[in-house]
Amino acid sequence: MTQDIIFERVGEWGVVTLNRPDALNALTFDMVKRMRARLLEWEGSAAVKAVFVKGSGEKAFSAGADIRRLHDEGRTDPVGTSEFFREEYRLNALIHHYVKPYVALIDGVTMGGGVGLSVHGDFRIAGDKTLFAMPETAIGLFPDVGGGHFLPRLHDGLGLYYALTGARAKAADSMAAGIATHYVPTEETPALFRELTGLSFGGNPHGEIEAVLDGYAGDPGEAHVNDIRPALKRLFEGHPTFDHFWAALQADGHDVAGDILRILARMSPTSLKLTFEQLRRGARLDFDETMKMEFRMARRVMEGRDFFEGVRAVIIDKDRNPRWSPLTVEAVSDADIARYFEPLEDDLELP
Repeated sequence: MTQDIIFERVGEWGVVTLNRPDALNALTFDMVKRMRARLLEWEGSAAVKAVFVKGSGEKAFSAGADIRRLHDEGRTDPVGTSEFFREEYRLNALIHHYVKPYVALIDGVTMGGGVGLSVHGDFRIAGDKTLFAMPETAIGLFPDVGGGHFLPRLHDGLGLYYALTGARAKAADSMAAGIATHYVPTEETPALFRELTGLSFGGNPHGEIEAVLDGYAGDPGEAHVNDIRPALKRLFEGHPTFDHFWAALQADGHDVAGDILRILARMSPTSLKLTFEQLRRGARLDFDETMKMEFRMARRVMEGRDFFEGVRAVIIDKDRNPRWSPLTVEAVSDADIARYFEPLEDDLELP
């Protein structure tokens, strides 16, 4: 029987391979639990000096959680299904706080939960097939797995741009945005892996890994996001409320603003306002506080309607015609959004 996740010791490294290539290495509950347990084991082992995470196949690092399964189970048991998020967020927090170097090769589709397994680590290596996105507003969700922490810390409003629109970033854009730390051509990644896992670490593992990565780092080419960066900075930065942002976007008149409005018209209005508030609050919170906040949000999403309608429209029926409720951002009240952030009886506890 093929294992969905593979753990190996290679030299002084612990190596994790996400091994569901036919499902773009989407994460199951079991994969998340097993990965967290193994990372804790390696963190306490003197023989393991660093961790390397990669995806199997040629298409994906990880496309995220198994959304179809969350949809099917959440309809009847939203509280029980939310336990996936609890365990996933505990794994994200472990990666963020990991005391040993953590390297992720994000050469392929890296979305949703796959972002959570990579962006919080020390080194994120983009390749020629890298395709980053946080497309959750299109399915009535929000960019979780710590999106509330790392997205508002991107410069020039890029975090809110990626969060609301679900825009995709290839290697060059990922580097320009600060999502990836290094670009290495795909054809060179096997040699890079061999050199990294052949290291005999001295007293500065982080520095020794960075030196190897710098030696392989290439030029990913021109970043499209830089062409529109001044407009994105103007449109997405510095707004105190969603209503202020929305009014400014509608009044802007620039072609970029028009394109963005057309994209946002397809998204869940509740998700748009919820995501804005998530990033606004997350900008002031530390990582663990952000994860606790996102668990509250995820539970309330699973108790709501738009997530199930979004998954139906995008993944199940694929008619791309979700019937959101409410239908407009104007109909989503501040009180509606505030409810998502209220404490739970069984709040997430970290570590």
